[in-house]
Amino acid sequence: MDQQGDRHGLLSVQLYSVRDALAEDQDRTLARLAEIGFRYVEPFGLGSADKSAADRLVAAKALRRGLDAAGLRVSATHAGLPDDVGSLAEECAEIGADTVFVPHPRLVSGFSEDDFGDPGRVAAFADAVNAAGEALAGAGLRLGYHNHDFEWAKLPDGRSGYDAFWASVDDAILAELDVYWATVAGADPAEVLTRLGARAVSVHLKDGPARRGEPQTPIGTGDVDAPAAVRAAGSGLVWHVAEIDITDHDPFDLLAANAGLLAESGLSRWA
Repeated sequence: MDQQGDRHGLLSVQLYSVRDALAEDQDRTLARLAEIGFRYVEPFGLGSADKSAADRLVAAKALRRGLDAAGLRVSATHAGLPDDVGSLAEECAEIGADTVFVPHPRLVSGFSEDDFGDPGRVAAFADAVNAAGEALAGAGLRLGYHNHDFEWAKLPDGRSGYDAFWASVDDAILAELDVYWATVAGADPAEVLTRLGARAVSVHLKDGPARRGEPQTPIGTGDVDAPAAVRAAGSGLVWHVAEIDITDHDPFDLLAANAGLLAESGLSRWA
């Protein structure tokens, strides 16, 4: 199957959406996602600095057992970048991930969200990502970055920190655009995806009032035009990832509704 040439993205689900259920019963939670129709998931927490490499590998093995039992595969994973990226590569091999997205600068030693308002710190962060990308490439892994809203802080030259970051990283670094948080920042996700071009291989799709701290709602009921963003993206956009940060809805019901709408609209497919 030529995923890169298919304009109908594959659905996946970010496991952070059901983090409470995962903590209570990981295997049952994975089975419930499979029952909804998901065939791919996007884990989180790999490379965590607050766990030893040995403990992280144990967790990865347990996740793999649950994935196999539920008939699920990994689209990509969110992860921190430990000093020893070899340990992260081992975790990724265990769960079957070939792509890693850093979901926050604080998951790279010495960096924070405030760095996106400082051009020197943006450049330093880009250098750190480039170095990690080269190291992970040696293990057959691709590295990318996933945004929130703070990346659009304005720099003295008028650019956003987000634009400065992408101008500084290697072409091999991939993008996963969270359309919700881009909208919160005041950006147009469709325009951002157009500019990112072929490096945008994944999107997080959700809706709501596009304000920090506000609960998210079904796609089509808020201020985020997720379908327009998907339509604007290039053919390299493989993954359509359903995600929830916070919501007043049952998270499983909301994920099912959002993924179902995307599939029924012809924008996405389950497998």
